[in-house]
Amino acid sequence: VLQESNGPTDAYAAIAKADRLTQEPESIRKWREEQKKRLEELDAASKVTEQEWREKAKKDLEEWNLRQNEQMEKNRANNRIADKAFYQQPDADIIGYVASEEAFLKESKEETPGSEWEKVAQLCDFNPKSSKQSKDVSRMRSVLISLKQTPLSR
Repeated sequence: VLQESNGPTDAYAAIAKADRLTQEPESIRKWREEQKKRLEELDAASKVTEQEWREKAKKDLEEWNLRQNEQMEKNRANNRIADKAFYQQPDADIIGYVASEEAFLKESKEETPGSEWEKVAQLCDFNPKSSKQSKDVSRMRSVLISLKQTPLSR
């Protein structure tokens, strides 16, 4: 028969434990009880602190979400206004990306040797501070600059 209990299941082990407790000096027993009480108080205090932190974090997250949503709405409104202003201009279909693509294609049809890297350099942003990418592209930037200065010979 298997019994589940919190203490020792063997009768001799229970007696041995009781003997050990009676043989233990009073000062050690007292210290053990105080230590147990102190640990319980620390556990309770840490649970209270953890709950306070959770509430503060939840409140901060809600405030951040509100600010983020407000900022997104402002950006959307500004973008809509800018789009309307852009498309109300005369010849708006020629301005912008279409014009820049056409200019690039016109320049790319020129067959001057060695100007390829200059065209690539025009499309790249070589200012490391203005780049808001998360990847480090400094090595690629230095390769493109060196190729622009000394193009490959064919």
